[in-house]
Amino acid sequence: MPRKFIVKTPLNMEYIAASHLMDNGVKVVEVRPSGFFGLLIAESDDEEKLNVPEVENIIPVVEECDAEIESILSKADAVAEKMKGIGARTFDVKARVRGRKSFRNRDVTSTLSSRLLEFGFTQDWIEPDVTVCVEVIGNRAYIGMIRGVLEHRKYLGKEDSTKLFGKVSIVQTPYLEKKAYEFGEAIGRAAQAFEVKELVIAPCGYVNAFELEQFIKGVRVGQKSRLEVQKRAYSRDVRETAVLLHDLYQCVRDKRRKRNLIIVTDPAGVSVSEVHNELTGKIKRCDEIVIFAGSRQGIPKGVFRFADYVIDLAPNVTFATEHTIPAILSVLAEMWIS
Repeated sequence: MPRKFIVKTPLNMEYIAASHLMDNGVKVVEVRPSGFFGLLIAESDDEEKLNVPEVENIIPVVEECDAEIESILSKADAVAEKMKGIGARTFDVKARVRGRKSFRNRDVTSTLSSRLLEFGFTQDWIEPDVTVCVEVIGNRAYIGMIRGVLEHRKYLGKEDSTKLFGKVSIVQTPYLEKKAYEFGEAIGRAAQAFEVKELVIAPCGYVNAFELEQFIKGVRVGQKSRLEVQKRAYSRDVRETAVLLHDLYQCVRDKRRKRNLIIVTDPAGVSVSEVHNELTGKIKRCDEIVIFAGSRQGIPKGVFRFADYVIDLAPNVTFATEHTIPAILSVLAEMWIS
């Protein structure tokens, strides 16, 4: 007996996926149902036939009803019976409400979860026995059930790198002259992407005030634009990177504290492999990691004497200014999780 499935694809890959599914003997009921991209409704007697590279998620439908929250809740009994039938003890609920409705995703997840708890199940957000998926598409709601989690978890069982970046201070000499704004924008975006504690713009000596102004404007635009993307994409709170201004030499004096770790990036330094084990332990124990990153002429050599480490990120290769932050933080992140 053919079963119904909600099939998810990347945007604009729906018709290509549908073609491959039909070649496998799958009945494609509707492509882009109610005009929503990235979706197919299909029927098949064998779920394996839906496994093509263009398909990202396959949700077997166990119940279907009107797209009203009361109708969805009325199916809780039937869903609970099916959960008991496969021996499930724990569950999670995922909902996606599309179109203009009087309720939202969280309304469905909270109310349906409450109903399922009444049947003696336990809710587990990390490793549930089953995930109950509610897909509201136009005027219909489809309730699916899969074993385990719906998707591969991004963070499950991994060390939280945001704890590392939360104690990182990037001290960046400004890129001046032509394209100061563009370089500033890239640096601001990179610092916010990693959610570092602070980005300190640190000119060295006299600089052109108007070129510095353009660099700072770029940093602000890059930092803010990335922050808005993160707020939309992450389900957790996002740390906003503080952007500060300080003289480079005074910053060195201030940051040279007992439990701080000072790193200078420069081609004159040692390779990462030479200090990997020693540095790994220190980044985990220190209170703050202060990274000095240069632009054009690099960090003044006098600062090297105050650094715990001077590191050459890629021997025989000089990094572009806007690549230094992602490069050094990626190296530290690898050490953090090791």
